[in-house]
Amino acid sequence: MAASKKIAEFDKEGFKREVINNVRNIYRKTIDEATPQMIFQAVSYAIKGDIIDRWIATQKEYEKKNVKTVYYMSMEFLMGRALGNNLINLTYYKQVKEALDELGFDLNCIEDEEPDAALGNGGLGRLAACFLDSLATLNYPAYGCGIRYRYGMFKQAIEDGYQIEKPDDWLKEGNPFEIKRSEYAVDIKFGGYVRVENKNGKNVYIQDGYQLIRAIPYDMPVIGYGNNVVNTLRIWDAEAAQEFNLDSFDKGEYQKAVEEANLARTLVEVLYPNDNHYSGKELRLKQQYFFISASVQRAILKFKENNDDIRKLPEKVTFQMNDTHPTVAVAELMRILVDEEGLEWDEAWDITCRTCAYTNHTIMAEALEKWPIDLFQRLLQRIYQIVDEINRRYMALIASKYPGNEDKIKSMAILYDGQVKMAHLAIAGSYSVNGVAKLHTEILKERELKDFYEMRPEQFNNKTNGITQRRFLLHGNPLLADWVTKKIGDGWITDLSQISKIKKCATEKKSQKEFMDIKYKNKVRLAEYIKEHNGIEVDPNSIFDVQVKRLHEYKRQQLNILHIMYLYNQLKANPKMDFEPTTFIFGAKAAAGYKTAKLTIKLINSVADVINNDKSINGKIKVVFIENYRVSNGEIIFAAADVSEQISTASREASGTGNMKFMLNGAPTLGTMDGANVEIVEEVGEENAFIFGLSAQEVMKYEREGGYHPLDIYNSNPDLKKVLDQLIDGTYSKKDKELFRPLYDSLIQKDVYFTLKDFDSYKEAQQRVNKAYKDKSSWAKMAILNTACAGKFSSDRTIEEYAQEIWKLEKVEVKL
Repeated sequence: MAASKKIAEFDKEGFKREVINNVRNIYRKTIDEATPQMIFQAVSYAIKGDIIDRWIATQKEYEKKNVKTVYYMSMEFLMGRALGNNLINLTYYKQVKEALDELGFDLNCIEDEEPDAALGNGGLGRLAACFLDSLATLNYPAYGCGIRYRYGMFKQAIEDGYQIEKPDDWLKEGNPFEIKRSEYAVDIKFGGYVRVENKNGKNVYIQDGYQLIRAIPYDMPVIGYGNNVVNTLRIWDAEAAQEFNLDSFDKGEYQKAVEEANLARTLVEVLYPNDNHYSGKELRLKQQYFFISASVQRAILKFKENNDDIRKLPEKVTFQMNDTHPTVAVAELMRILVDEEGLEWDEAWDITCRTCAYTNHTIMAEALEKWPIDLFQRLLQRIYQIVDEINRRYMALIASKYPGNEDKIKSMAILYDGQVKMAHLAIAGSYSVNGVAKLHTEILKERELKDFYEMRPEQFNNKTNGITQRRFLLHGNPLLADWVTKKIGDGWITDLSQISKIKKCATEKKSQKEFMDIKYKNKVRLAEYIKEHNGIEVDPNSIFDVQVKRLHEYKRQQLNILHIMYLYNQLKANPKMDFEPTTFIFGAKAAAGYKTAKLTIKLINSVADVINNDKSINGKIKVVFIENYRVSNGEIIFAAADVSEQISTASREASGTGNMKFMLNGAPTLGTMDGANVEIVEEVGEENAFIFGLSAQEVMKYEREGGYHPLDIYNSNPDLKKVLDQLIDGTYSKKDKELFRPLYDSLIQKDVYFTLKDFDSYKEAQQRVNKAYKDKSSWAKMAILNTACAGKFSSDRTIEEYAQEIWKLEKVEVKL
């Protein structure tokens, strides 16, 4: 259906009156006295009424039809700013922009008043946000379930080149779109002990001596595009069951008086607390159980409002576990079915295994969560008992299928070597296990989860990730969005496969010029952002070569910066070298406890300081590190990029979604054949990408058989040796020559991620990029084809596959 047919009625004059009234009623100000933040709040509340109407209508329709619902459970939802996205999906954006112009305000500036919702960090959380957008747009009943973090992970500041973590106080001014739902609060129990009573010949398990926390849901609307559907992101806040103990206070026990309140506050303070220490691990496990128990409890209560028989739960509910963080859902559902609903174990297990599904997001063994048994048992004693019984029965099943095979027991046990293996629990308790790109799923089946796949091959499937074009093109790149609509109509907004129709523009000179003019304007917009935030002048005519993503060794920001150091050496030795000026742009947060990643950020900034201040190279290279990379500045970055750096060690990246955002915005991929890069190249053709490096099979062969010695490369490659030596000779750290020694040692002694091995191949690919950019017509053709071939990578396609093949959901039409 063409988007234009779905434009909602919008009362412009009524909207303006409401904004003026909101400013007066909320702030006791006239519109002339209002600050931009006040206008943001007033505008948000002005459209909230329309959202609520659709929200109520949607929920009534779901209840009337008693539809099956997916609960998408995730530690992260990286939603970005809500106002612009809500306006776009209501199809009000242009009308509201016009109305605000008439009131003397710029909608872009008003949007800048909204902080990004600090509910996530990286690709995992952004994927969850894209999925919610697609579920609502495709008319599927869904809840997102997560935590209402007060300070997110952290707000990144760069001081003297170092990352500094600051609280991300995103709720400081309040969140106008959320609704507190105290009536749906549930109790969560931690610690204590379990006693067993015999009632009517049956053992009953009772928890005692526990700490009680109240989980309070806050609902945020997730609006479908132009279809009246509003689904719900439910994020849980924590409150003490008894906020203040007056009895303890009166006895002079002041700490005890607020003990439970403090525990509750700590629980939802930050995303991914540093777990380099025991108390950090404990807090992470508490967070996971907190939001999972709350979500599962509430889902079952909701189910029982319309259904009498708990045995029919799998017909109406599915819990999708986004990575291993929500895996405790398997045991929590068992606890409720056995302890509260009184079902026998076998029946409860059958229901659980038909209700839970698991998405694996990582090939890296260290990222598959494991908990120390003593911590798990102390904190969640009843849950541990259930996991222990699941493990006992699961091991018996494996032993019956593979008699005498101790290796199978060792590799598939849920409890082993003093640890609770959460991925194994997820697989044991799920009806579906999916990877997130073809290559990733194949590696899971052949290596990481090989034994599980052999036992139940029908359980495994692939669902290649996707992104929502409504945020990352329609909202993030309005100039390009308008150009595409002018060329082919607006059907692409809800059916991205239609964007392939612009392939015909790739060889038209006029279209090439229009496309590259739009790219230039977007580069000017980013250059202004960089000037304002970094104080660095960059040339929009230079190549914008961009790597923005979480900072991790496997993503190989180090390879990128080592190559920049090499280029700088070349330019110093050959000032007249034929080289297209390039601006290298980084954006990345490093986990607070990840020392190597944080030192890599310092290295990037130290190299930037030297290069950006060296007048002898005439600005041919600039290096920029954009601090506090997030969804809102990401939209500006994707639109402006010429080159998309996707250079992870082959076999390490499960999928990646930044690669898709760059592609959609017309940036060819410079990358390894890793994750979804493989499928991007399949769609666009290898001639429209710059591929380099070891293959996944080659990497895995080295890991299996050995034979890679980074020191040999160091000793045989003089250019690379010089670059590595500059890490420890003071070139980039005059005050402390040893500052980057840990990076030097790691690369020369171990080089776990094959950075040195891939260096020459990467260097050669960069030379191909530089040469290709000189042919403006050929580059424009390549850029247009990248946009035109991005249709497969819509999250709408991904969600349609989940809904039909895993969840078995039905679409619900909503009328106002």
